[in-house]
Amino acid sequence: MGALANFDLLSVGVAIAGTLVLGFVIYFTDQKSSTNRIFFAFAFVTAIWGLLNYLSYRVEDLSIAFALLRFELALAVWQTFIIFRLLLIFPDHNDTLPRRYLLALVVYTGVISVLCLTPFVFERITAVTATGYIKDIAVGPAIALFGVTSIGFVLAGWVVCARKTFRLMGTQRAQTGFFLLGAITMFLPIIILNFIFPAFLRDSRFVPYGAVSIFPFVLFTSYAILRFHLFNIKVITTSILVFVLSVVSFGQVLFSDTLPTMLFQTSVFVLVLVFGINLIRSVIREVEQREKIQKLAEELAATNERQETLIHFIGHEVKGFLAKDAGAFTSLVDGDFGVLPGELKPLVERALVETRQGVASVEALLKAANLKKGTVTYTKAPFDLKELVAGAVEKERPAAENKGLALSFTADDASYQMTGDKGQINDHVLRNLIDNAVNYTPSGSIAVSLRREGDKLVFAVKDSGVGITDEDKQRLFTEGGHGKDSQKVNVHSTGYGLYIAKQIVEAHGGTIRAESEGQGKGSTFIAEFPAQ
Repeated sequence: MGALANFDLLSVGVAIAGTLVLGFVIYFTDQKSSTNRIFFAFAFVTAIWGLLNYLSYRVEDLSIAFALLRFELALAVWQTFIIFRLLLIFPDHNDTLPRRYLLALVVYTGVISVLCLTPFVFERITAVTATGYIKDIAVGPAIALFGVTSIGFVLAGWVVCARKTFRLMGTQRAQTGFFLLGAITMFLPIIILNFIFPAFLRDSRFVPYGAVSIFPFVLFTSYAILRFHLFNIKVITTSILVFVLSVVSFGQVLFSDTLPTMLFQTSVFVLVLVFGINLIRSVIREVEQREKIQKLAEELAATNERQETLIHFIGHEVKGFLAKDAGAFTSLVDGDFGVLPGELKPLVERALVETRQGVASVEALLKAANLKKGTVTYTKAPFDLKELVAGAVEKERPAAENKGLALSFTADDASYQMTGDKGQINDHVLRNLIDNAVNYTPSGSIAVSLRREGDKLVFAVKDSGVGITDEDKQRLFTEGGHGKDSQKVNVHSTGYGLYIAKQIVEAHGGTIRAESEGQGKGSTFIAEFPAQ
């Protein structure tokens, strides 16, 4: 069988491949959409119709060819009914046709399709070509009913879709317009060349090429998808690749000289199509998962932003109230309103301490939020780190002595000049690490040290306290990161102190870390800064 003789078969194969690929792509993109499901049904039925249309005029056994013609007509009724449904619903996702009307149309279509299998539509073969193929058929009285039904479905779909196109606006109007144009350029040749010519003009020369009329519909629909970016570019690229491979594999049929070779090449085509469709499905799933993750990430980012805004608002409000309370308690303790009664003074002093702790907690939350947003500014200037550490140790010494802890500070005679924000390093790094050591050391000692290693200044706080487990190390220095039992030891811990310290140290080009041999074995916190 020569290549030229099989050219019409190639056109059928290409049309079927394009139709099925497009149908599966649209279906897999959103399987819950009524439009997508109906489009898939249309693509599947159209692919089968194209194959039957070709075989009915290429099978040499006349009885089989005649049966295929009848099945082709029966399938054509369903094809036109489905395109009517598709034009009716496109581009909506949900079906609005009442169920009773849909049921009536389905029953009517089923009756007409069954009628197409009887002599009432095609009676008998009346003429055969010189090569032994069907040339002419005597039609029955019901051929008009078939024509009215099929053409009626198509025309009704065109009218409904055209009216919808004019009502829509913007992108949807353009999408529907291209879809309608594809449907018109597909069915108009079919009606003329595959129905009117054979049934009324007794000319069946163009019937084997009926599948070619599918191309305009596929092309216009594909163009709308590409132009309006309806699918992810990765899905589109994969679909084009599968289509090209399918066409190439089917093209091998043109060079098949024997029936076994043709069957083999056809099998290869089917396998390429099946595996290609599965590939498209997997790519669509991957794209959907990525889009879901991206959407969740965007929603999470928006939620975090709202939470941070809320934290700022609440934090500033609470800080304002606590600051006023602290001022009032300070005035009472200092005797600005007279000497407090003996039994009242301890209560006011305790209230002042707790209020200041509340202010510190709120400030930590606000500071962490500002660091995360990147709105913290640093006023950097040269200063002596050794002098700053010594001052921080003395500030924390009363708290250590109240717990009976031995607090020491050692440093060699090296130069400890560095450039940085002196206030932020003092408040949020030095004093925070020493204060943590005091809070998490029930008894024993705390050794603060400072040494110079080349161009690095190494600040360390070593305690004999509760220690750090391997599990807790994973949460240290994270936003709101608490140790498993940290709040049992220090009920005022916010979990933001070490996070803030880390951000400030790193903003100065340094590093911070924690070392511990385990629970109950103490810990050492080390911050390194670049020397001046």
